[in-house]
Amino acid sequence: MILLKNVLITGGSGGIGSALCVAFAQAGFGIAVHYNSNREKAERLAEILSESYGVKAFAVGADVADRNSVNKMFDAIDAELGSLDVLVNNSGIAQQKLFTDITAEDWKAMLGVNLDGVFNCSQEALKRYMIKKHRGVILNISSMWGQVGASCEVHYSTAKAGVIGLTKALAKEVGLSGIRVNCICPGVVMTDMMRSFDEQTVEELKEETPLNALGTPKDIADAAVFLCSDKAKFITGQVLGVNGGFVI
Repeated sequence: MILLKNVLITGGSGGIGSALCVAFAQAGFGIAVHYNSNREKAERLAEILSESYGVKAFAVGADVADRNSVNKMFDAIDAELGSLDVLVNNSGIAQQKLFTDITAEDWKAMLGVNLDGVFNCSQEALKRYMIKKHRGVILNISSMWGQVGASCEVHYSTAKAGVIGLTKALAKEVGLSGIRVNCICPGVVMTDMMRSFDEQTVEELKEETPLNALGTPKDIADAAVFLCSDKAKFITGQVLGVNGGFVI
């Protein structure tokens, strides 16, 4: 018997998020395309997924840093999809700033989206669906800077390191409930987040990468689908670097 599978992809209208949505649609998943501000882009993407791959797809808005907003998003998922089998915590923001210039508001916003959002969505998915069904997969998107730290990105690195710690601890806690939790740490991937870097900096990052190439959103999406599939049924609590060898 083939079980229908549904996935929520937070930050689904972004660069990596869009690639994740396409890859999961190609794998036959029903998809909740989450957005925070770009509703039009998310709705268009959902239409394309439905038309191109014949899956149920819809756009849903929320501020993942706000629990009430997350609860309303999950209410919408209940109405549209009925349940979730997979959660991909992909929402994220970035900022380059000297540590001494980071404001309390900067810090709160960074950890709010990048770490609180993972907590809020994961807890809701577990309580509503996964623990009751005794199955499910949570995949968190961190960053290689969460593994090794980045100068002028202390708050970003801190939040992403927290995601790695959450992944490992939660995997131990929910494993007996048949739930797997893993993490992908992307390297330098060409998305809108990279537009703040000048051409010379991007080229230097490429040269520092052993494979002498920058990543694409599809590289992350392909790894994500694998980790959320039955082919990875004995993999949990792991951190996979998809970075071209930048961090080894």
